[in-house]
Amino acid sequence: MRRVLILVENLPSPFDRRVWQEACTLRDAGYEVSIICPTGTGCEGRFEVIDGVHIYRYRLPLEAAGAAGYVLEYLAALTQTFILSWRVLFTRGFDVVQACNPPDLLFLVGAFFKLFGKKFLFDHHDLCPELYEAKFGRRDLLYRVQLWLERATFRAADVSIATNDSYRQIAITRGGMSPTRVFVVRSGPSFARMQRLPPDERLKRGRRYLVGYVGVIGQQEGIDSLLRSVQHLVFELGRRDIHFGVVGSGPSLERMKALAGRLGVAQFVTFTGRVPDRELLAMLNTAEVCVNPDTANDMNDKSTMNKVLEYMALGKPIVQFDLTEGRRAAREAALYARRHDPADFAAKIVELIDDPTRRAAMGSFGRRRVETQLEWSHQAPWLLAAYDALWQRGAGALPAGRGGRMDTGSPR
Repeated sequence: MRRVLILVENLPSPFDRRVWQEACTLRDAGYEVSIICPTGTGCEGRFEVIDGVHIYRYRLPLEAAGAAGYVLEYLAALTQTFILSWRVLFTRGFDVVQACNPPDLLFLVGAFFKLFGKKFLFDHHDLCPELYEAKFGRRDLLYRVQLWLERATFRAADVSIATNDSYRQIAITRGGMSPTRVFVVRSGPSFARMQRLPPDERLKRGRRYLVGYVGVIGQQEGIDSLLRSVQHLVFELGRRDIHFGVVGSGPSLERMKALAGRLGVAQFVTFTGRVPDRELLAMLNTAEVCVNPDTANDMNDKSTMNKVLEYMALGKPIVQFDLTEGRRAAREAALYARRHDPADFAAKIVELIDDPTRRAAMGSFGRRRVETQLEWSHQAPWLLAAYDALWQRGAGALPAGRGGRMDTGSPR
């Protein structure tokens, strides 16, 4: 039986949905799976076995905000990950290290254990150079360091898995990987989790309609633009019959609450913070429209957001800014507002709110798209194909033209 060690730094398991789906898929395929990750709310235990997956957690000294904070956080995470890797090696053992970024420092662990005959698979979650630029608005020395770390990660990897075609092209062009060694494994939602439930009218706070959001509350997620859209909707369009439910937490949560107050729209927005799945599903199932206000930048333009696929799984029509991978994922399930234009975003919300027939058609399109192409059951075979490629000469399990692209058939 082959054994896998998964390394992840930015979210705890099983809260990180992509990592947990991967772990369960590998377990069901006969792999022994261990995960090293940080602690977090609801995941405070330092060691836990859940559904046969062994989880080793460490505590981070701080939640980073500035560049210096991120350096300290990542160095602390890398050190503790390396120490725990030895613990796993001497107890359960592993044959493969799967490193999930950010940060692009975890390749150091994978590359080190390659010296002892282990395989290294890179699970490419984020474009770290673009993420750095989105957070700090500059291309300085640390940006160039991010590019170097990214190249080093791809060079060390035996196989890489990407969340979409844009990321796959980055691995091939910027990372120099062979197309036969890069597989697209989308973060497809699971219907076992994303269940359609009756609406809870109390969440509308006495108003007729609800608009839902779920995700991180950070700088590049565009919650400030969403709040300015709410302001335009309420004070310019005169729509006081729409409430907004914002589900999630992050470093900008308190700042966004304060901004809602300054804009005069706090009574129209509910910030829930991080909540259990049942409360998240209640909000999204009640919403007539769901939104993805991600800021238009290189990071978001090339990234597929989990929330978009989750909205589609629940059959919800979407409003989002016009970004490349957002359009590729949602297609006719979304309306696309002009970039950096909160007023147009508000107008698109109203357009959908006032057209229930169109809402139903868009929601049905998105649901079918998830059912037939994007749900995790369609992605799991590509993950297993990537793992099969680790032990094949040249790591080429599939022709380059079928490198796990979204709209092709399954390899199995």
